[in-house]
Amino acid sequence: MPGSIPHHPRDLADQTVVVIGASSGIGLATARHVRDCGGQVVMVGRNRERLEQAAAEVRPVRTATVDAADFDRLQRFFQDLPGPVDHVISTAGSPSYAPLADMDLEEARRHFGERLALTLGVAKYSRPVVRAAGTLLFIGGTGGRRPGVGRTVTAALTAALPALTANLALELAPVRVNLIAAGFVDTPLSASLLGDQLEARREELRATLPIRRVVGPDDVAALAVHIMVNEALTGATYDIDGGQQLLPA
Repeated sequence: MPGSIPHHPRDLADQTVVVIGASSGIGLATARHVRDCGGQVVMVGRNRERLEQAAAEVRPVRTATVDAADFDRLQRFFQDLPGPVDHVISTAGSPSYAPLADMDLEEARRHFGERLALTLGVAKYSRPVVRAAGTLLFIGGTGGRRPGVGRTVTAALTAALPALTANLALELAPVRVNLIAAGFVDTPLSASLLGDQLEARREELRATLPIRRVVGPDDVAALAVHIMVNEALTGATYDIDGGQQLLPA
């Protein structure tokens, strides 16, 4: 009927989701949410031991130890999948912070180029196996949107990934391509970056964020699942930061 709202599945029953970076943090939380919604998970990670520990909890249909920046191995992984999948989410990548005076230019070039190439690699090699109207979903950030000392490389990536996502959505259609831009998320990666400053950062965010709590990996995972099941979403960037961007600089 003209003007009617199309039906969208409310869960992931009988669907398969590839989670790259599934050993911890947002990736592991997403794998759990997919299973809770009735879906099957293929868990991918760089560290075999951590991946096996995570898999013991989630019970995936398949695991693979893959460094997503190893493009030959990434290609073989997708080629070796036994059948088509419904969704792919990549949480691979981390921010890079360094003031210009202290910046290692070779390291900056490697980080920037590798992050963009990794995104393109996942898109290129997953293309033959993701079903029409399935999802390719990437995780980025919001932290580089405000200029600041030490944020140069991260800011450039923050600006680049939404444009890359929008273009991929056209090129890979009818596969849907979207980006989640997260603010601070309380993950093991955040802990490793902040070290002994972690608890102070948590307390600051609890006191200042409009939501009055810290965003966790389960929050991001819930958004990821929503983007997977809503077949009207493509080419967009979805912020999740608890209102962090609304705060004064």
